[in-house]
Amino acid sequence: MRLMLWSLKSLRSMPLALRLLALTFPLVAKGFPDETLEKAAKSEGYCSRILRAQGTRREGYNEFSLRVEGDPEFYKPGNSYRVTLSAATPAYFRGFTLIALKEGKEGDKEEDHAGSFQIIDEEETQFMSNCPVAVTESTPRRRTRIQVFWTAPPAGTGCVILKASIVQKRIIYFQDEGSLTKKICEQDSASEGVTDKPILDCCACGTAKYRLTFYGNWSEKTHPKDFPRRTNHWSAIIGSSHSKNYILWEYGGYASEGVKQVAELGSPVKMEEEIRQQSDEVLTVIKAKAQWPAWQPLNVRAAPSAEFSVDRHRHLMSFLTMLGPSPDWNVGLSAEDLCTKDCGWVQKVVQDLIPWDAGTDSGVTYESPNKPTVPQEKIRPLTSLDHPQSPFYDPEGGSIKLVARVVIERIARKGEQCNIVPDNIDDIVADLAPEEKEEDDTPETCIYSNWSPWSACSSSTCEKGKRMRQRMLKAQLDLSVPCPDTQDFQPCMGPGCSDEDGSTCMMSDWITWSPCSVSCGMGTRSRERYVKQFPEDGSMCKVPTEETEKCIVNEECSPSSCLVTEWGEWDECSASCGTGMKRRHRMIKMTPADGSMCKAETTEAEKCMMPECHTIPCLLSPWSEWSDCSVTCGKGMRTRQRMLKSAAELGDCNEELEQAEKCMLPECPIHCELTEWSQWSECNTSCGKGHMIRTRMIKIEPQFGGAACPETVQRSKCRVRKCLRGAGMEKRRWKEAREKRRSEQAKKSLDSEQYPVCRMKPWTAWTECSTLCGGGIQERYMMVKKRSKSTQFTSCKDKKELRACNVHPC
Repeated sequence: MRLMLWSLKSLRSMPLALRLLALTFPLVAKGFPDETLEKAAKSEGYCSRILRAQGTRREGYNEFSLRVEGDPEFYKPGNSYRVTLSAATPAYFRGFTLIALKEGKEGDKEEDHAGSFQIIDEEETQFMSNCPVAVTESTPRRRTRIQVFWTAPPAGTGCVILKASIVQKRIIYFQDEGSLTKKICEQDSASEGVTDKPILDCCACGTAKYRLTFYGNWSEKTHPKDFPRRTNHWSAIIGSSHSKNYILWEYGGYASEGVKQVAELGSPVKMEEEIRQQSDEVLTVIKAKAQWPAWQPLNVRAAPSAEFSVDRHRHLMSFLTMLGPSPDWNVGLSAEDLCTKDCGWVQKVVQDLIPWDAGTDSGVTYESPNKPTVPQEKIRPLTSLDHPQSPFYDPEGGSIKLVARVVIERIARKGEQCNIVPDNIDDIVADLAPEEKEEDDTPETCIYSNWSPWSACSSSTCEKGKRMRQRMLKAQLDLSVPCPDTQDFQPCMGPGCSDEDGSTCMMSDWITWSPCSVSCGMGTRSRERYVKQFPEDGSMCKVPTEETEKCIVNEECSPSSCLVTEWGEWDECSASCGTGMKRRHRMIKMTPADGSMCKAETTEAEKCMMPECHTIPCLLSPWSEWSDCSVTCGKGMRTRQRMLKSAAELGDCNEELEQAEKCMLPECPIHCELTEWSQWSECNTSCGKGHMIRTRMIKIEPQFGGAACPETVQRSKCRVRKCLRGAGMEKRRWKEAREKRRSEQAKKSLDSEQYPVCRMKPWTAWTECSTLCGGGIQERYMMVKKRSKSTQFTSCKDKKELRACNVHPC
């Protein structure tokens, strides 16, 4: 009697997960040949036995996890989702099984399985030979992660259970409820995303021209919570009219690098580059200026607008603009269809907009610091229950207040129209001019240097690259008008590939290399490309459309050597500018039969050149508001700053990060200034009671609220002598004459002390005012006419007086 489990030959040809499962199955046969057992393994119901395998197994193990990209609770019928099976360090797995079942089904029948898997890496994964709906490993080796695509089943399927098993040596890890099981249910049509709608073919004729006008309603009045008073703005609008084969962005999708830069930095440069790379699918690039601040009455500044065209193939339009400052919040439209079911063109679209999250930054407030979302999440609308610190938070879960409105209005049509809906006369007569190259719309208040020459193309082949030119902002005369970017990018290709040369061919990119013609030793491989556009002069294309090169796979073909796969494609260059490294990899298909170590290299590296680092644009935050003036009155200085947001590896950035300018506050008050008091005058009477006075002059009149001038004349009582009456008149006159002489001598003595033996010339006339307006100074002088020769009188000096003039403002 012979006991047989599996033939050794059969076991060796099976994946590790299948072999270990097979060893645990109660498929013990008496006297049956190997063929019978192999047929039994392939019989109906084998998939269910995978999930019910007996043997060493553990429940509730958390080192391994099964994840569907974006962690959705619902699937959309027919959509594809990336599924990842991973192990937390330092755990690993050698084999695995992945399967998808309808909820409540055991997998005994083919109809129990839901959706279908798609292999991403054939070196890592393959379909199980005995259960074609399941995915398993291609080669038994240590691994920490695998990925596949899963396409959701058709509508009406209901909930689906994704299950995984992990094989590590002879241990099998299962989880019916836990990290190795994922339940995902069918999405209700009522809960589909904003842009989740079928796009129909357009039957309209001719072309139509539209004007997009953007009205921002985001302000401190409408959204008072945490509203950023500084630098609030809408970034430049960027978008395009395009076909249904190209989607710029959509809810439920992932943000491209261009969308990320708009969402986080408000920079449209990369987004425009991405759009222009889809030139076959795009009719018009939509661009409009930024708006600073975010909200202004229309009588102050017109709302941003842009014009674009559509035709029957490119009848959709998309655009977006950043809510700034914010982590990654934007508003926009995605794939708005302007073609009607009546084969005409929509007359007008008015759409209110709420903010959405790009899924690239995890900040929760307008001015949260940078916090990249890893892994990147899907684009979704913001809700009022996202986070208690969110400016849109509402504990009752109400709807978010609208932040903007966009109006898209048809302004003209061209060509024969096939719709039956009549139009007004103006619309029919209006003619669409061909799309011309956009003129330079640099504001007159922005003073730039000349553009630098174009840099070399980043691609030396006919693959698409980019080139750049720069200019310097020398002056900004009106700070309320933003100045355009200082870098300009343009798509380009290597020599002989330019579409600007009418005598050259426009070629497609090279298709990837074919497999090597041999599996061991030296062979050949080839790749092809095709002509996208023939020369305008009618000549034939002489550019080669096929390339062949030698390839070596497994140089030694002896039994003692390794069998390896071909080299994979090169990874992206490690540097975004300058010199970096790139790598490529291959897998070991079979180790030497003699048990020796495999010496074949599985990784290869070489240098790669990217555009010069100075050609990489600086990514800068918006300017802060101007600081307070450095003085409280008069002329001073104020400053503003911005931050460099480019990654450090992009190289030095020469853009200025701080600016200073003069500021003028109301003039400082000028207080009154006076001369010293003059000497007291003589008594105004020769006898009896009288008075004497003294005066002073105003040197500087008060201005701009300065202190007023005090009195300039003072009086003081004086008494000379009693007046005599009658016979003593002659005696009285003699006494008066004597008193007068004494008074003159006393006064002369006092003047000699103040101006000892000095004789002065009269005052000169006032000089001309030093300024025509704004407050100037006039001067006049009294010069010494004769000085004493005595050296003891050193105080005899010229005199000078000042006064203000032309105090009216300029």
